[in-house]
Amino acid sequence: MDDFFSSRYPSVEHLRAGARRRMPRFAFEYLEGGCFSEVNLKRNTEEIRETQLRPWYLRDFAGSSLKTELFGKTYDAPFGIAPIGLQGLMWPGSTEILAKAARQHNIPFTLSTVGTASIETVAELTEGEAWFQLYHPAEEELRDKLLERAWEAGIKVLVILADTPTFAWRPKEIRNGLSIPPQMSVRNVLQMVGSPFWSFGQLAAGVPEFKTMKPYIPKGLSMKHLGLFMNKTFSGRLSADRISAIRDRWKGKLVVKGIVNCDDAEKAIGLGVDGLIVSNHGGRQLDLGESTIRPLSVLASEFGDRTTLMIDSGLREGPDVAAALASGARFAFLGRSFMYGVGALGQRGGMHTITLLKRQLQQVMEQVGCEQVTNLPDHLLTTPSEGCS
Repeated sequence: MDDFFSSRYPSVEHLRAGARRRMPRFAFEYLEGGCFSEVNLKRNTEEIRETQLRPWYLRDFAGSSLKTELFGKTYDAPFGIAPIGLQGLMWPGSTEILAKAARQHNIPFTLSTVGTASIETVAELTEGEAWFQLYHPAEEELRDKLLERAWEAGIKVLVILADTPTFAWRPKEIRNGLSIPPQMSVRNVLQMVGSPFWSFGQLAAGVPEFKTMKPYIPKGLSMKHLGLFMNKTFSGRLSADRISAIRDRWKGKLVVKGIVNCDDAEKAIGLGVDGLIVSNHGGRQLDLGESTIRPLSVLASEFGDRTTLMIDSGLREGPDVAAALASGARFAFLGRSFMYGVGALGQRGGMHTITLLKRQLQQVMEQVGCEQVTNLPDHLLTTPSEGCS
């Protein structure tokens, strides 16, 4: 395993600053952006960081282990790489970079349907250990083709989205004319010229494409017609019937991402799913929504012993992972942090970011005297200390 670590970037915020310097503005704003006024984007991280842990200093302590069992597999850390669309647009080859790093560090990498590497490529890079996130197609035939490809490639965990029932209103993307490839406005061209590492990387990697979807996209479409095709192809709203149909066809573990209330959780569990990811799509869909940490705590108390609860959205650093696990999540997923890593460090960015997060989380656990990640809820401080009990 490659534990590469650059002391130039000792925090995710340092990686963010490095990525901002090296990425064209339109690519960085796509990575950073939320919907509308980005209220929920900020709320996610702010409320995770209101979590407090209680340390025990005088108890016997044998050391901390990050190893975590999930769906019958033991991972080397309790976090994974979240699915991110258009990764190759933000940084050339980033899907492949992160998939390789995840395999070497024995953590899960999740490929998005609208990622820029194919199911088969990512499955090969991860030796079949990747997860696949499905944007639900409007047509059952395409759904079944994607499920078949994922299973034949060796993927055993399928994630289906509940938190993208409609296309979000994202002002930065609208202003930047975001597409694949990006629109050749004078502003975007100047940004590319000012980002030589990104530009030369794109020349070497080739034009980013929706590689998983490529076999189903008619050839020769203009960017306008490609957008119309993708809009027509996917229908994001889940239903009980859609989940049941996928459950009947998918032999592996099935996870629903985007659950934030008890009614939806009860329904999904009743349909036979194996896990739920509490998520609001990184604050990119509903500005008026809750942060993810608040519904996580409620769902953990109600359903923690009936299903595998996970979380994404708003987590950036190792302490954020600790906060999520202490609040009831069995596992956590991060997206932007890893993209900052490849933006700042290119090919070494995935390795650095995983190593950084592991070391941060290890320090938190050692500081509070927590030996196993499953014991972090014991350290959760829910009310201010008022004497001893």
